[in-house]
Amino acid sequence: MATSTITPVLLCGGSGTRLWPLSRKSYPKQFSPLLGDTTLFQASAQRLSGAGYAAPLVLTNSDFRFIVTEQLSEVGIDPGAILIEPEGRNTAPAVLAAALHLQKSDPDGLMLVAPSDHVVPDASAFRAAVEAGVTAAQDGQLVTFGIKPTHAETGYGYLELDGDAGDFSPRPIGLKQFVEKPDAKTAKEMLAAGNYLWNAGIFLFSVKSIVAAFQAHAPDLMPAVQAAVKQGLPDLGFLRLDPQAWSGADDISIDYAVMEQAENLTVVPFAAGWSDLGGWDAVWREAGPDADGVVAQGAATAIDCEGSLLRSEDAGLEVVGIGLKNIITVAMPDAVLVADASRTQDVKLAVAALKAKQANQATAFPKDHRPWGWFESLVVGDRFQVKRIVVHPGAALSLQSHHHRSEHWIVVEGTAKVTVDDDVKLVTENQSVYIPLGAVHRMENPGKVPMVLIEVQTGSYLGEDDIIRYEDVYARS
Repeated sequence: MATSTITPVLLCGGSGTRLWPLSRKSYPKQFSPLLGDTTLFQASAQRLSGAGYAAPLVLTNSDFRFIVTEQLSEVGIDPGAILIEPEGRNTAPAVLAAALHLQKSDPDGLMLVAPSDHVVPDASAFRAAVEAGVTAAQDGQLVTFGIKPTHAETGYGYLELDGDAGDFSPRPIGLKQFVEKPDAKTAKEMLAAGNYLWNAGIFLFSVKSIVAAFQAHAPDLMPAVQAAVKQGLPDLGFLRLDPQAWSGADDISIDYAVMEQAENLTVVPFAAGWSDLGGWDAVWREAGPDADGVVAQGAATAIDCEGSLLRSEDAGLEVVGIGLKNIITVAMPDAVLVADASRTQDVKLAVAALKAKQANQATAFPKDHRPWGWFESLVVGDRFQVKRIVVHPGAALSLQSHHHRSEHWIVVEGTAKVTVDDDVKLVTENQSVYIPLGAVHRMENPGKVPMVLIEVQTGSYLGEDDIIRYEDVYARS
């Protein structure tokens, strides 16, 4: 690779609607191991690491900041800057914020912008494609990566090449124009033409080139994003972009804001396999259906089925399909999706319908991830709730109290250090402790392995907002 070090810029937001119920607003698809043992986010970070790559810069929101650091740590990657967006404003403000942050230390450096929820099976081939675009990026070109289309897809935008793609080998080619998502007839015509690529939304450019492009083509965006970066506040290793300034930035994609207007554009084709997993049909395709076109994942069994996906996300919940044809079934502990395989793009309609009826399943994930670990509700009644709580080694919950509930804690794995008012003690496996209503309390994991406990709450109100925090190492209010 050329001498320039590339800073990966991983975009890590997401609405969590297209792969519901596994993906939700509170825990979108990039954090789940959809294919294999690593999550899409982890695989993206690993793909863009090693020789020639700097530590990744991540843009995410406040709810995901600790999930990002935890998942990077799990695969041995130390993050660079993590920029916290106060609200989602689409890709243009996010990319500009990253560029302005990098400009302070390396204005001539290269940045590779990539979504964190894509599947690229051949990481080395992708790095080779990036290398093919380095010289063009160093010369001031805005390099985008186009995917060799494998079928007449109507769910992607396209890139029309200024020339023939030939064998689709990775090399810089001129870009004629961006093409919006086509209808089926147009998609077939473009597939046959041979000079169209799928728009992957992956870009390589120098910091100074993309800042100049924003100044030329989206000058109205500059003041708000500049102020958001300049007035951003450090927070436990993160940089929180200024909320007031950020709210003044237009909600616009980088394609609309810059790319469709710029003239210094270059495309590098990529033909070694790619998917944005934009629907359950894509998961089915990438998972490798058997001879009958069936994919069974997790605790799932298919009997005399064809062209179907059966997936269970709970080892204790068996999904069995009999005589299914072209059916998608995805089971979670709190929700089950059953859909015709041709209607996977309509899963967002299910999310909208659940939102309309104010169902928690529309946006909330069964496991509630926190900076110290996670918890899930096992049983909920009118005046009681049973939770499983997992606390990471060395982590601690806030020092807190509740107005409306008391709690019983039973340690089932590891050791808990428990504070109840002035009493501090260790509670080991098979031991329990009672937290009276109003008591100031905290649990910590002083050990080297995860600590698991069962919490039984009883009281007149069991909402997560019944909490008064006195001390919190994670600086939550």
